[in-house]
Amino acid sequence: MTLDTLHTSAMLFLSIVFESAPFILLGALFSSLVLVFIPADFFRRKLPRNPVLSLPPALALSAVFPVCECAIIPVVRGLVRKGMPISAGTVFLVAAPILNPVVLASTFYAFRFNLDVVVLRFVLAAAAALIVGFIVYLALESGGRRPFARDLPMAGETHSRPSFFSPGTWKRVLDHSIDEFFTIGKYFILGAGVASLFQTYMSQQAVMAFTESAFIAPMVMMLLGYVLSLCSTADAFVAASFAGTFTPMSIVAFLVFGPMLDIKNTAMLLGYFPLRFVILFIAAAAATVYTLVVTMQFLL
Repeated sequence: MTLDTLHTSAMLFLSIVFESAPFILLGALFSSLVLVFIPADFFRRKLPRNPVLSLPPALALSAVFPVCECAIIPVVRGLVRKGMPISAGTVFLVAAPILNPVVLASTFYAFRFNLDVVVLRFVLAAAAALIVGFIVYLALESGGRRPFARDLPMAGETHSRPSFFSPGTWKRVLDHSIDEFFTIGKYFILGAGVASLFQTYMSQQAVMAFTESAFIAPMVMMLLGYVLSLCSTADAFVAASFAGTFTPMSIVAFLVFGPMLDIKNTAMLLGYFPLRFVILFIAAAAATVYTLVVTMQFLL
C-alpha cells in the first residue's frame, strides 16, 4: 500500500461522493414531499381491484413515485393494509426505486457515454416488476385470496390532512428530508469507500474469471449490489466506477437488483411483512433478474 495508491483511492471516493450528493439530497426531498402530501389511499383508489389487472397501472404509477427502496417499504405496507393487492404492492417495491425521475436523471448523468446501460436498466426493471408481481399473484392471490390485509400493523398512521401553507407541515418535510439524507448518506459513504478500494487494490487478474463468464459475472454484481446497500438515487455512480472491470450487462444486474433487495431493506421487509412473503419476494426477485440479464446477454 503506497501513498500513490491511497491517493488514487481517495480521489475515486471523493469523485463518487461529490457527483452523487445532489441526487441523494433531491431524492430525500422528493421522498419527504410524497410521504407528507400524498394521501395514504391515493393508489388504492386509482388501481383496479383485480390483482392481475392492477399490475400494469401499478407499474405506470410507480414511475412517478419518487422514493428510494427504504421509503417505499412502509408506504406499500400501508397500501396493502388498506386494500391494495399484495401483487400490485410488489410491483411498487420492485419498480418505484428504479423507474422514478430522480433515478432516471442520476443514471443518465452517470452513464451519459453509454446510454445502452440506461435503457436496459429501466426496461429490465419494468419487466422484472411485472414478472415478480405475477409470481406473487400466483403464489398468494390466485383463487380470490387476499392475504396480509388484516395482519399488517398500521402504527404511526395519521388521518390529518396537511396544509400546504402551514409552517408545521414544511417543518415535517424538512425534518424528514434531513433524516432521510443522513440515513441514506451513511450507507452510500460505505458503498463509495468499498467501490473506490475495489477499483484501486483488486488486481485485474483476480476478477478476470468473473468478468469473462456470462453466468457468474451477473451473479457477482447482484451479490455486490445486495451487500453495498446503496440508495437507488446514487447507485449509478458507484456502478459507473466498475465499468472498466465488469461487462455492461453485469453492471445492469447490479443496477436492477440492488434497489430491489439489499441488506438494509431486507431487514425492513422482515419487520413489515410476514416471513413467507419476504422469502417468496427474495427468491422471485433474484431468479427473475438473473434470468433476464443472462438472457439479454445472449440476445444482444
